[in-house]
Amino acid sequence: MKYILGIESTAHTFGLAVLDKKGKILSDVKDMYTTKSGGIIPMESARHHKKVSWKLYEKLIKDAGIDESEIQVIAFSNAPGLAPCLIEGMKFAKEISQRLRIPLVPVNHCIAHLEIGEITGAKDPVLLYASGANTQIIAYEAGKYRIFGETLDLGVGNFIDTFARLIGIGFPGGPKIQKLAEKGTNLIELPYSIKGMDVSFSGIQTKLKHMVESGKYKIEDLAFSLQETVFAMLVEAAERALAHTGKRELLLGGGVGCNSRLQEMAKIMCMERGCKFFCPDKSLLVDNAGMIGYLGLKMFKSGLGFKKKDFDKVDIAPRERTDEVEVSWK
Repeated sequence: MKYILGIESTAHTFGLAVLDKKGKILSDVKDMYTTKSGGIIPMESARHHKKVSWKLYEKLIKDAGIDESEIQVIAFSNAPGLAPCLIEGMKFAKEISQRLRIPLVPVNHCIAHLEIGEITGAKDPVLLYASGANTQIIAYEAGKYRIFGETLDLGVGNFIDTFARLIGIGFPGGPKIQKLAEKGTNLIELPYSIKGMDVSFSGIQTKLKHMVESGKYKIEDLAFSLQETVFAMLVEAAERALAHTGKRELLLGGGVGCNSRLQEMAKIMCMERGCKFFCPDKSLLVDNAGMIGYLGLKMFKSGLGFKKKDFDKVDIAPRERTDEVEVSWK
């Protein structure tokens, strides 16, 4: 096998990547759906993916310096995610694979976030997975990636984006909230909801809504307090998972992992516990096709995938959980 094409389309980002047979990313391109105000609208995001797909593909092939005939397998994110967005990615994957007559490998997006952590040197970590729709504490055990803790309501990224919408900031809100938080100086007490290794954000969200509507608090202080409270919850849950599993490595994954304050808090916790902290480059924390291709390559080499005659069996799984996937490639 010479090259593998990775395709990411679970939510707001449509991404493509080419990797060689050793898993090295040769080119990784993406285009993200954004709004000036409000959150992500699935059908509009899907239309965005369809609109940019072929233009991105042409750029990818040119940047990688290869001929498309050298691509011998395609990996695409089929789960979990927004159904309209996943469908567009699957359609694009099938169109190219049928034209080139090469096999398809459906990849779980959440597990791809964990597997790409290998390039940082992490060998058997607990993953603190913090993204828009997902907030989970994950670790490998007995043939599957087990979820030791998770959000009981909404994902941390969606929670932050909801606060951003409340104060009139468009999607994605995370980077803008971080900048506001850096200007905050007053730590305001907010509900701190952690149950074992599970967390909840709905109470904090309601409290923040009332505070914003009251007009008594500086937005910068609310953003600062939001980050300090919520990230402390995530790091505490991750520390409990480290203690429970006996593992000595923590890996950060997901778009919210780009936040420098979350990285700092996780790093301090690991230092105090005598554990190793790993964090991929920002380009591999956000939704990206490189990680899809990376995991797809491992799966393909282990014998997983679908040839053209079985393409009717290939489908999306918008609600597939991390711990439902049989990890047969390890």
